[in-house]
Amino acid sequence: MLKFIGKRLLMMIPVLIGISFIIFAIMSLTPGDPARLILGEYVEDEAIQAMRDELGLNDPFFQRYFDYMAGLIHGDFGVSWVSDLPVLEEIGSRIPTTLTLAFIATAIMTIVGVPLGIVSAVKQYSFLDTLCVFSAFILASVPSFWLGLLLVLLFSLTLNILPATGVDSWQNFILPCITLASVMMASLLRMTRSSMLEVVRQDYIRTARAKGADEKRVIFHHAIRNALLPVVTLVGLNFGNLMGGTIIIENVFAMPGLGTLILNSLYVKNTPVVMGGILFIAVCISIVNLLIDITYSFIDPRVRDRLKG
Repeated sequence: MLKFIGKRLLMMIPVLIGISFIIFAIMSLTPGDPARLILGEYVEDEAIQAMRDELGLNDPFFQRYFDYMAGLIHGDFGVSWVSDLPVLEEIGSRIPTTLTLAFIATAIMTIVGVPLGIVSAVKQYSFLDTLCVFSAFILASVPSFWLGLLLVLLFSLTLNILPATGVDSWQNFILPCITLASVMMASLLRMTRSSMLEVVRQDYIRTARAKGADEKRVIFHHAIRNALLPVVTLVGLNFGNLMGGTIIIENVFAMPGLGTLILNSLYVKNTPVVMGGILFIAVCISIVNLLIDITYSFIDPRVRDRLKG
């Protein structure tokens, strides 16, 4: 297991290098002058050139990239071109908001979506199954920003029981987390249901029932464990998407998260902040994928034997 984890951690290095090069190339080679975007349209050319010299924008592309990577190796993520604050400080102030949204939304999505998917599969074609499938289709079709606005209109403006914006207290996270969880819970419910239906039709499940095994034991001991592998994968992927995909919700609820920081930095081509934010998200997604593979080994002994080998 340790050997497998070591290999996966080493594989992250070329992946992160590739991501850094692609993002740096996009930020450097796409139209738009960061100096002019930061200083404004009507600033004199002398001031623009002075800022370009200060930021090193007149240096060749590969020299700038290697200088950035050399600083990154030594733990220097650079300084924001807009605020003159260290990139790690800017990102660090936004990470708690985004992580809180991602963790709570993933927890709600898993706690509600997986049991409903299991019950829906076990009670196939029942009223509960029809209700769950219908609700999943509705939620999957609803844009997250529209659902967020509806929740704000209902609970903040009409009922006045929950705050609409900010991160002042835990109550500020209720509406955005429900919004994020509701949309992703639909796909998780459908995945769990289809996976369970596929498993309960297998020969070994039919054999267990023929031997007189209790239905609860058949479902909880045999079926669920084998149906969880694609579900675990989807939960991990959704968490990774939430790390970088909460931009819309952060804007709807005016929450200072990592997504809005990256988006605002893209507007002015603030390369150090964009690079730092995306690399942080890439590391989080890589670690989540590693944890998913490790979780497989606890669910399926066959996977654990392959990892040991």
